[in-house]
Order: sequence, then structure tokens, then C-alpha cells
Amino acid sequence: MSRTPWTREQVLDLFHRPFFDLLFEAQQVHRAHFDANEVQVSTLLSIKTGACPEDCKYCPQSARYNTGLETERLMEVEKVLERAREAKVNGSSRFCMGAAWRNPKERDMPYLVKMVQEVKAMGLETCMTLGMLNAEQAGRLAEAGLDYYNHNLDTSPEFYGDIITTRTYADRLNTLENVREAGMKVCSGGIVGLGESPEDRAGLLLALANLPRQPESVPINMLVKVKGTPLENQEELDDFDFIRTIAVARILMPKSHVRLSAGREKMNDQMQALCFMAGANSIFYGCKLLTTPNPDENSDLQLFKRLGLRPSGVSQKPDEMAEIELHEQIAEQNAPKPLYYEA
Repeated sequence: MSRTPWTREQVLDLFHRPFFDLLFEAQQVHRAHFDANEVQVSTLLSIKTGACPEDCKYCPQSARYNTGLETERLMEVEKVLERAREAKVNGSSRFCMGAAWRNPKERDMPYLVKMVQEVKAMGLETCMTLGMLNAEQAGRLAEAGLDYYNHNLDTSPEFYGDIITTRTYADRLNTLENVREAGMKVCSGGIVGLGESPEDRAGLLLALANLPRQPESVPINMLVKVKGTPLENQEELDDFDFIRTIAVARILMPKSHVRLSAGREKMNDQMQALCFMAGANSIFYGCKLLTTPNPDENSDLQLFKRLGLRPSGVSQKPDEMAEIELHEQIAEQNAPKPLYYEA
């Protein structure tokens, strides 16, 4: 079904609304399309760390910056599967695998395909972020069963060149087109707190909302400042500006899962609660997102319990019974399977 594209003026108007009016509208939109007390839970694993040739100014994995990060080659398939099983036990419904590449090489593809096939066989949704994809690579991953491909736009088209020069905005849009053409779902969002203006935050969401088909998943990251990167001393973004970005994303993309991603470790419970009120309904579980800190699973379960939230696919029960049922449902879904060994 065709839809009328959003205009820049409409998006800026949303950002300029009184805070509680904006949150009220975002919550109404959210409830019209989702269970307001359910949160989709994913786990993100770095399957290849560091030595990336790109110059993204925020990224500790760039080979251009001295961040003290220890580089690692592509993980063995067996080890990836072990981590996927752990993620399922801890309540994740989607397992995301990320590699610090400009783009995958042909020699990598058989291993990536096997990872997708085996994780999919566990009953988990699969997602990968591997840099740019050509049409042939996207087709092979789709054939293997990859559900989602993540490729963020990062920021507005106007501000993009201030953050990244080694690939263009058009490169990113081309990868998203290849992913769509292959039949996979799109996970695409961006980062706020890079030093961008409010107009740039509007421009990022405008670009995402006006894609030919809106992303099924929209991760909104808060910059995690890493020593050694060009943005290590970047001024902090106001918390309310971040929450506004979540709310506007929800209104512009009503059927997308809006995910709280990087930076959540520094958000207190009250801020996260306002983000959920603003329409966020997806998070990453686990103590690390690729190379940056993240709250652990127990902290998230405790916050869910206090807010009356539950991971997707887990039925609602009062008091301690909810937590008991959560772990029982997760455990019975997780029958051990033989590991796949790569030479």
C-alpha cells in the first residue's frame, strides 16, 4: 500500500512539540500497532572484531584509531552457536551477528551461511551486520534463512560527511535496496549525540521513514564515547532530546520495532521507562554490544518486572510466577543440539 511521504516540516514540527504532548501521541500510535507491555529482545555478538578499514568517527573498531581494542578474526561456527544457545536460554528471540568489515569477502560467505542456517535451526530469528552487501551476497544470505540485515544510515544525509568519508550515503542505501530485493527484512537506524543538530536528527528519521518500505527494526543508538576515537570528547546529548528522537521515530514508523541500542548502559531506569513510554519496544540483552558495555540480562528482567513489561513470546503472569514461567518457557525451547565444527 502506498503512503504519503513525510516532509521535513512535519518531522520538525513533531520535534518542536511540548514534551508530554509528543509522548502522549507516540504512546497512542504505539498502542495502535503493538502490545504496549511487550518488548522484543535480541542478543548481539561480534563475530569478527576490529581492524575495520572505514573511518567512522564514533567507532572503536576502526583500524585508523588507537583505542586499545584487541582485534579478532572471524569466529569459528561452533563458538557462535554456543553463544546463540546461551542467548536463547537468557530469553532472546533474535540473535544478531556483527562483523567489523567494509564488506564480506567471498572466502567468508560459506561460514556466514552456515552460521545463519544453524542459528535459524535453533528457533531463533537471525540478523547480521557485515557492512556493505552486493546483490549476490544478499541473495545467498537470504537463501540461507537470514531474517534481518542491519545497515544503519547513522545520521542525516547533510551531516553524514562530517562523520564518515570512506563510504557514501548512496552506498548505504544501495545495500538496503539489495537486502530488500533479496527478500530479507531491514534493520536500519542511526546514532544520536554525534554533534549533530536537531535538524540532523529530523533528517535521519525522515530518511528512514521515507524509504520505499520502512524498516521493520529501527535501532536508535546513543553515542558511546570511546577514548582514541575522534568523538571521545563529544558533548553529551540532553536526555530529553534522546527521548524525543524515540517518540518521533515511533510516530513516523508506527509498525517498526524501535530499539534502544548502544548507550543504554548509561541510562537510568527512569530514562529507559520514558523511552518505553515514547514507543521503544526492542532492546539488546547482554553485557556487551559488539565492543561497548550494555546492561546485563538480570538488570533488564528486574526493570521489566518493575514496569510490568515482558519479553515477546512470554505470557503474562503476576508476581514471581511471571519470572518462573519465563525461565521455564525458555528452558523447554532449548534442547541441546550437536555443535558444528569448522576446520
